[in-house]
Amino acid sequence: MDGFKRKTPEEILLSISKLHRGSLKIYIGAVSGSGKTYHMLREGHNLRQQGIDVVICAVSTLQRPETVEQLGDLERVPSIHWMKDGVEQKDLNLDALMERNPEVVLVDGLAHLNRPDARFPKRLDDIKFLLANNISVITTVNVYELAATRDVAHKLTGIEVGHCVPSDTLELADEVRLIDATPEMILNRLEEGHLKGNKDSALFKRGNLGVLRELALRLVAEDVNDSLEAHREQMGILGPSGATERILVTAQYHWNGSIYVRRGQQIAKRLNGDLHVVTLRKFNKPLSKEAAAFRRSIMKLVEKVGGKFEELPLRMRRCIPKALVSYAIHHKVTRIVLGHSKQSKWQTFWQGSVINGILKRVKNIDVFLVADRASRDGERILPTHMQVSKEPYKYKRLSNQEVQAKIEKIKRGRFKVYIGAAPGVGKTYTMLREGNDLLKKGIDVKIGLLETHGRKGTIEQIGELTIMPRAEIAYQGVKLEEMDTEAIIKARPEVILVDELAHSNVPGSKYKKRYEDVLDILEAGISVIATVNVQHLESLNDAVEQITGIRVRETVPDSILRAADEVQLIDVAPEALQLRMREGRIYAMVKVDQALNNFFKTGNLIALRELALREIADDVDERLESMERKSSLRGPWRRKEVIYVCITEISQADRLIRRGFRIAHRLKATWYVSFIDVGNAEQWKSKLETLERLTVRLGGEFVYQEVMSRKAIPAMFASQASLAGATQIIVWKDTTVKKLLPLASQMDVLIVADYDLWQSAGNKVK
Repeated sequence: MDGFKRKTPEEILLSISKLHRGSLKIYIGAVSGSGKTYHMLREGHNLRQQGIDVVICAVSTLQRPETVEQLGDLERVPSIHWMKDGVEQKDLNLDALMERNPEVVLVDGLAHLNRPDARFPKRLDDIKFLLANNISVITTVNVYELAATRDVAHKLTGIEVGHCVPSDTLELADEVRLIDATPEMILNRLEEGHLKGNKDSALFKRGNLGVLRELALRLVAEDVNDSLEAHREQMGILGPSGATERILVTAQYHWNGSIYVRRGQQIAKRLNGDLHVVTLRKFNKPLSKEAAAFRRSIMKLVEKVGGKFEELPLRMRRCIPKALVSYAIHHKVTRIVLGHSKQSKWQTFWQGSVINGILKRVKNIDVFLVADRASRDGERILPTHMQVSKEPYKYKRLSNQEVQAKIEKIKRGRFKVYIGAAPGVGKTYTMLREGNDLLKKGIDVKIGLLETHGRKGTIEQIGELTIMPRAEIAYQGVKLEEMDTEAIIKARPEVILVDELAHSNVPGSKYKKRYEDVLDILEAGISVIATVNVQHLESLNDAVEQITGIRVRETVPDSILRAADEVQLIDVAPEALQLRMREGRIYAMVKVDQALNNFFKTGNLIALRELALREIADDVDERLESMERKSSLRGPWRRKEVIYVCITEISQADRLIRRGFRIAHRLKATWYVSFIDVGNAEQWKSKLETLERLTVRLGGEFVYQEVMSRKAIPAMFASQASLAGATQIIVWKDTTVKKLLPLASQMDVLIVADYDLWQSAGNKVK
């Protein structure tokens, strides 16, 4: 929409100045040894093959074999060598680079400090100088070398960082790419002696590697979110993107205001979202002494938890819903948090209901009502992962079943999954490259199932790997091919490579889905390396549809990621992915235009990339919590949560179930799904069976019940939730809600928004 708007003179000058400025690309990793320099050098070779003039300067391979190999015949501009504390340092030779005047310079160590008599004190200044002289730069940095994360990294790991680059450094870059490396991969490289030159042993503790990896994932996710919001604004799209969470707490200057802020902060932390807190007040009326004290307390608390605080003007009570919803839409809020109503029926009749007013106006925003349990239970804020100490049982003899379970776990193969935001990011390419690396080490690796899609670069990576023949299955008079699981198990390789986990097998196969074949292979003691795209995760199905407008039919349960020993993200910027598409490196040229105008639209790719980064960051956090880590990036939660999902409409049931699972999973909660309706069991028998299978597959319990009248549904839900010990009810925004809320005031209630999957116009305030 804004594409037709005339540019201002300032915007025109800015656009012209950018034409004479080099571009900056930053490879970011958790620690030294993640593979940043390796990938930077590989990109240098690719650029040179395209006829671009590339040189390297001040690149440190630390004699790592695979990195040294990537140097190849790239032209090197000699760096300036000097000594600091007995260690040789390399500075960029700016004079030589300016004289050589290449199109692109590859340089390591963005956070490097120059020698005392250098032209500029820091390498970042050198790079800015090159960019200003129309020389593009590709460089590398570790996450703890950024000012934005240095303090957090130090707090969680104890690692001291001598110098870093400013927090806004990533904003200077035209492209930021994360090189994700699992702790297992880093520790394996360390054990093989490939990480020479690293003296800080604290970096290479498994827990610290996990913390730094999560920091890197979340930092890049935030950077991606900024670019997504800028893109959506440029396109004239309002409302939440579906890729990130933004929590709005509305609290008054009252004793329970801090409870709502704390609850909102917990939600924001667990959902990795931003926190906004607003109060509404009449500015022409002075605050009482008590209200002023509560105001100071709330403002201090919001600052402490890293939220944003704002006071909104209040004319009259009936204006509250419109004011809150307007604020929420403007700030792209995804969830409004407030307290249950304490009004009587008569007060609601005369003054209006704030909750009902909000529900009437919001479309793409969830509403969360906080149960005021402080007077009954007191505050109970404890770490998320409550693990009973095993110390008292260390002398206890294991039962036969426990012994067998441990044996089965030892016998099971290792499982590694490469995940990406979209097709074409390089998952299969990387999987094959790892397969060949393992083959060189004498490990028996075979390809169980490969989908090259005719991509030349992928086919070249097959190398010396053997491809297992596929099994032929007759279906409707046609012979189709699938992975031959029985042959793989009979051949017993040490490692098998399997593409596209979410694939649905041909009817007549032993299993419906390829991931089920993989589980069989693992149980046979064969290790598996596999690939999947983030849009195929079951619980993200609705978020992906909201982002792209496309319903993904082939999914895998989220438990597949949790079952994996390693999950590694292959990160690629949307522009780079679209370039690959235009060059015909992802799909055949006849499909390129269609793909770029649909799934591969810029907004879709940015949002999916953010979704993937946040999902893997959550996976890292879950694994760290299972190691009984004391500090969690996502903050504390209550000791026990029980989630109760209430369904009254068949059409949206699967979506509400997936939402219930994601919340329960984040809170380590038991969860139930209750479907209550007026006598339609026979009509919906097939659908109900599908919903029950979905619930069980995601780890919940499903119950269907019939009532004589719809009027009985709210009371039935409240009664069942109470019997189940529910702490939170999840319900769709429908006619049931108004009558359910007064019956569930002792529980938190999440009212799930009626999302418009095509958000071209965003929300509108009525």
